[in-house]
Amino acid sequence: MRPPRGVSTQNRAGRVDFRRALATLGAVRTIDLSGKTALVAGVANQRSLAWAIAEALSDAGARLIVTYQGERLQKNVAELAATRPGTQMLPCDVTNDVEIYALFQKIGAAAGGKLDILVHSIAFARREDLDGDFRKTSREGWHTALDISAYSLLALTNRATPLMQAAGGGSIVSLTFQASQRVFPNYNVMGSAKAALEHATRQLAYELGPMSIRVNTISAGPVATLSARGIHGFSHMAKHHEKMSPLKRNIEPREVGDAALFLCSPMASGITGTTLYVDTGYHIMGV
Repeated sequence: MRPPRGVSTQNRAGRVDFRRALATLGAVRTIDLSGKTALVAGVANQRSLAWAIAEALSDAGARLIVTYQGERLQKNVAELAATRPGTQMLPCDVTNDVEIYALFQKIGAAAGGKLDILVHSIAFARREDLDGDFRKTSREGWHTALDISAYSLLALTNRATPLMQAAGGGSIVSLTFQASQRVFPNYNVMGSAKAALEHATRQLAYELGPMSIRVNTISAGPVATLSARGIHGFSHMAKHHEKMSPLKRNIEPREVGDAALFLCSPMASGITGTTLYVDTGYHIMGV
C-alpha cells in the first residue's frame, strides 16, 4: 500500500520515518500506548539509547518511569525527565537487591500496582577488562560485567513480573550487541555478557509466555553513547561498520527507539524470544 499522493514519509535526511509512514498508510494501525506505564532502566544522557527509547514510548502516549545510577548522572537525567511532563525519576543500583525491591515498591504504588513495559539498557565492564587479552580477565571483572550487564535483566524481570501479570501481560526489551556472537577487539568480557543476556532473553520468553509477557532484545549497531566511548578503537569500529553495512551508514538512536516502540506495542503481539537487529544490515555480512 502506498501513502497518499503528495504525502512524504521521509524525514529531512531523506530517510523513511517509521511512525510517519505508519500514520499515512491509512494508518490503519498507529501505535497508541496511552494508559500504559513504561519503566526505562539505564538512562544516562541525551545520547543514550535508553533515552531514545523513552522518547519513542512517551511520544506514543506511555507514562514514563526512568531510572539512573548514582549522583553523577542524576542531574542529566533530571533535565531529560523535565522535558517529558509526568515522568517519574528513580535511582536504582542494579547490584543492590534492596534498591531493586524499593524501586518496584514505588512503581507499584505510583502505577496502581501495574506495569506494562520494562526496558533494560544497562551494561558495564571495567576498562581493564575490555582492553588487552581476554584470557587475562580477572574473576572480579568477569563477575562485575555479567552481574550488571546480564543478571540485572533477571533481577528486574523478577520484580516486574507480578506488576505485569496485574496488567494482563507486558513487554520486556533489552539491548545487546553483535559481539555476543562474533569477535570485536576490545569488547572482550562484554561480549560474554551480551551472550548471556541473549540467552536470558530466550529463557525468560519461554517462562513468561504463559503470562502474556513477551521478552525480546535489540542488537543495535554502533552509536556514540557514553558507554561506547569507553571502548578503545570505537571510532574505527563505527567507520568500518558504516563502510561495510548494506545501507552504508550507521544507525541513529531514534531508529532503536522506533524498533523498541514496535516491540512494546500490540503490533508485535506474536513476537517473543527474538533478537531484532537494528544495525543497517551489518550482521548479514561476512566481514
